[in-house]
Amino acid sequence: MDETSLRLQMQKVLELVLSDIGTLRTGRAMPSLVENVVCPAYGGTQRLKVQELGTITVPDTQTLVIDPWDKSIIGDIRKGIMEANIGLNPSVDGEIIRISLPPMTTEDREKYTKLLSGKLESGRIMVRQQRAEAMKDIKRKFEEKEISEDMKFDEDKKVQEITDEFVGNIDEAGERKKQELLQI
Repeated sequence: MDETSLRLQMQKVLELVLSDIGTLRTGRAMPSLVENVVCPAYGGTQRLKVQELGTITVPDTQTLVIDPWDKSIIGDIRKGIMEANIGLNPSVDGEIIRISLPPMTTEDREKYTKLLSGKLESGRIMVRQQRAEAMKDIKRKFEEKEISEDMKFDEDKKVQEITDEFVGNIDEAGERKKQELLQI
C-alpha cells in the first residue's frame, strides 16, 4: 500500500465533496452558486463555465452580479443560468447580469439540509471505496507473500486511520455547511 497515493486519492474525493457542497444555497449570495454553471456561448459553438466568461461579484448578501468580459454573450450567460435549473432568476441590467436571491424559507432550509446529507454520504462512500481498494491491494500482497502478516495488520490499521481522518474532514465540512444553512 502506498500511503501517499491513497492520501492523494482521498484528497481528491474531499475536494470533490467540498466543491459539490459549495454549490448549495445557504441564504447568502456566493459566487460558487453560479461559477460552475456551463453556458453555450458564441452561438452554441463553445460550452464555458460562467467563471470563464466574466467576473462574479457579491455587492450584498442577497445579490450576485456577473460582469461578462465579452458583452455580446450576456444573453447566452443568462440563458445558461436559466437552463441550469438551480432556482435562480437572472436579469440583464445594462451590461451586467443581476441575480437577486429570494430569502430562504424553513422548507427550503430543510430541503437543502437533506440534499447536503446525501452529498456527504456520497463522499463517505467514495472514501470507503478508496479504502476497499487499498485493503484489496494489501491482501493481494499478503497472499503473494510480498508482506508478512504483521505488515498486513499494520498496513490495514494505517489505511483505516487515513480513512477515518478523511471521513472526519468530510463530516467537519458538512457540519460547517449545515450551520450556514440553518443560520437565518
